Amino acid sequence: MSLKKELKSKVSLKAALLGPTNTESIVAIAIGIALFGVLMVYGGIQVTTNTKLTTAYLIPVIVGAYYGAVPAALVAGVGNVLADLIGGWGIWPDWAIGNAIAGFFIGLLLVYGTDVKKGVFTLKHAVIFTITTVVGQLIAFILVVPVATTLIFQSELTITYVQSSFAAVSNSAVVLVAGIPLLFVLANRNKAKTNLVKE
Repeated sequence: MSLKKELKSKVSLKAALLGPTNTESIVAIAIGIALFGVLMVYGGIQVTTNTKLTTAYLIPVIVGAYYGAVPAALVAGVGNVLADLIGGWGIWPDWAIGNAIAGFFIGLLLVYGTDVKKGVFTLKHAVIFTITTVVGQLIAFILVVPVATTLIFQSELTITYVQSSFAAVSNSAVVLVAGIPLLFVLANRNKAKTNLVKE
């Protein structure tokens, strides 16, 4: 099977967003939520009071690449709630919503033609991934989290903006610096397994 043919076999928008509805995807989402939650608490370096430079953000990258944007959003959003419970911080729905939105944008990989399962992740895809990740982080943490914090908690916006700005920068750094090489590694490994060759 050729790489050219594989590139032509694109999934529908609905499938790219929602992913497959089968036992494998449900288990993957559940495992992703657990890993995200644990890594949010134990797998990072504290940056500000509510933000960390955390490896947790690699989980929605993997889930998004294999299962779609909505599964990646669930992993980040519900995983944030789990992290709140594990860490004993109380539930912060504003941050859970922000993480879910950021996870959704990260998980859009299948929408613009990547297919890590079949070994398809190119430099063009990496550039699009970079743009969608940064845009998603800005929307999630510079716009949505402060608004949600104000509506839910009537909190001081200055503190929220500082924390959410650090979150946007630190999350983007992890996703881009570690996530892009990870996607290339996964794609190359899967390409070798499926014996794809360029025509």
